[in-house]
Amino acid sequence: MNEQSVKLDRMRFTKNTQSSRLALLAIVFDVFYFVSIYKTNVDFYYNILMGASILYNLVFMLAAFLSSEGVKNYKPGFSYVLGVLGVIQIVRIFILPVKAHATTVTVGGTEILAMSNGQFVRVVIYLVASAVCLCAAAVINMQKSRALSAHIAGLEAQKA
Repeated sequence: MNEQSVKLDRMRFTKNTQSSRLALLAIVFDVFYFVSIYKTNVDFYYNILMGASILYNLVFMLAAFLSSEGVKNYKPGFSYVLGVLGVIQIVRIFILPVKAHATTVTVGGTEILAMSNGQFVRVVIYLVASAVCLCAAAVINMQKSRALSAHIAGLEAQKA
């Protein structure tokens, strides 16, 4: 038995912690994102878009956590969920952050951006980091689950 075969055989008895941890890290970056957005006390944020963002964050965290548990057992279907969540994280950049960064509001008689340049860069980095973690977790899980499935099929073929 060669080293690669032993590595694949071990996968039958161990969890896919790499993909799972990346999915959990994506949740952490998303938490940083929404804390940065929600702590801002500007009238621009008190609208239906913010309500939708809060609801999406709840759904995102639930789906990402469920997927992090699913990829632990090398289930390939959760790779697709993680990939879609990753794409949505990128799309989110162009919804609330871009709109807030392009909008000026009056605070105390002074016009300021609803989202400052520094905050905009920070939230974009958080969303991109979250998306990268999700997509990496999806790719890693897909590769590992396919390799494990092929290995198990080979073991069953040897039995017969």
